[in-house]
Amino acid sequence: MYFLKSAFQKGLMAVLAVGLLTNCKSDPQVDPTPTPAPARPTQYGTPFTGVPNREDAVIYQVNMRAFSQGGNFAGVTARLDSIKALGANVVYLMPIYPIGTVKGVNSPYAVKDYLAVNPEFGTLTDLRALVDGAHSRGLSVMLDWVANHTSWDNAWITQHPDWYLRNAAGAIQSPPNTNYTDVAQLDFASPPMRLAMIDAIKSWVYTANVDGFRFDYADGPPVGFWKQTVDSLRNIKTHKLLLLAEGARNANFSAGFDYNFGSEFYGGFWDVYRRGKPVSSFNGLNNKEYVGADGTQQVVRFTTNHDVNGSDGTPEYLFGGEAGAMSAFVIASLYKGVPMIYNGQEAGMTTAIPFPFTSVKINWGAKPGVTKAYKQLLAIRAKSPALQHGTTTDYNAPDVCAFTKTAGNEQVLVLVNVRNSATQYNVPPALANATWTDALQGGSVTLSNRMTLPAYSYRVLKK
Repeated sequence: MYFLKSAFQKGLMAVLAVGLLTNCKSDPQVDPTPTPAPARPTQYGTPFTGVPNREDAVIYQVNMRAFSQGGNFAGVTARLDSIKALGANVVYLMPIYPIGTVKGVNSPYAVKDYLAVNPEFGTLTDLRALVDGAHSRGLSVMLDWVANHTSWDNAWITQHPDWYLRNAAGAIQSPPNTNYTDVAQLDFASPPMRLAMIDAIKSWVYTANVDGFRFDYADGPPVGFWKQTVDSLRNIKTHKLLLLAEGARNANFSAGFDYNFGSEFYGGFWDVYRRGKPVSSFNGLNNKEYVGADGTQQVVRFTTNHDVNGSDGTPEYLFGGEAGAMSAFVIASLYKGVPMIYNGQEAGMTTAIPFPFTSVKINWGAKPGVTKAYKQLLAIRAKSPALQHGTTTDYNAPDVCAFTKTAGNEQVLVLVNVRNSATQYNVPPALANATWTDALQGGSVTLSNRMTLPAYSYRVLKK
């Protein structure tokens, strides 16, 4: 979403959403009215067969306005090779729909028409070319979807005013307990609205041949709506869809989402890197964020995204420069979960991209050394089942994030110094006096009982 000034306020919004759910009347967890089968749109293209398993995804977030000088679909299509070379296999596009102007602030998250393409970015043909280009490179494409609210000039406002939440005076209102004044709150107690929303979501699977969705502000709408939505999407047997809830509610897993959003773990980065708290702060978050997840459902981990980049600053600003930003990304991408890269962070940007994302363009190629480090890390992750989705065992020290990942006969040891000074790490007996292979630099490494890690350094060792 937007306007949220930090990850901690974002978590607060999830709590406040309880009030929103109350205002939306009851949540029919099991809708007694069967969902009618709408007329299926004509399928554009051939459903992509290369969608990764959800636990093997590496997600790349594209903010169209900042991504290229043209700020359009064509600018993304032109750099698909670079996204592929980075090591991502899923491209997530921020909202592509026309933006409302009534009470508007030029936010992509104020959707005027769920079934159209924003002419600012191009045409449906341009979007299809992007998706086709991604598929030809082995990349899946996810669209951003805003289900909780619409712009004030969305046609639903006049055609179906009963689909919106009203205040005591009978007026349609903005989402309660938020500062989202540019949008109107939908009423999820309305079965017709739910069906229309689900039909709109599904239409893009056919008309643009996309491979999934990232659902904005997923902790706002009730869980029952998401269960209905996910079940309907899973019933499209021709497509393997990846579904990401931008929320922290553990019930999102029971609704059937592949992913929850790691906003609390991002808050953990703040605690460890900026407030000097011990690395053990991560342990509880790893457990808490996975409550309710089955064997392969994942949490998306990140060091920046479109919300916090503008409000909090770039990873380089937050985590102590290039070395600190990279050490944080090592934890985000290897510790547990699925990594997400926000466009520009792999270019080592020091300038944030503030809302509404129109004032800054990414300076590609400015720091090739940073880009090389991202590529190297993601390449070894892609070659290692243990790093991708192995079982994690913590060996953390106050200043060192240390863990092993194990899958089958492969074991990987990751060591990350989270401080801007050298530190000593006491190697646990279970890991010492053994020979490992350095996955990043090559060669053999025999660990003694004690080792020195330079400031913000990291090691990835395999055996």
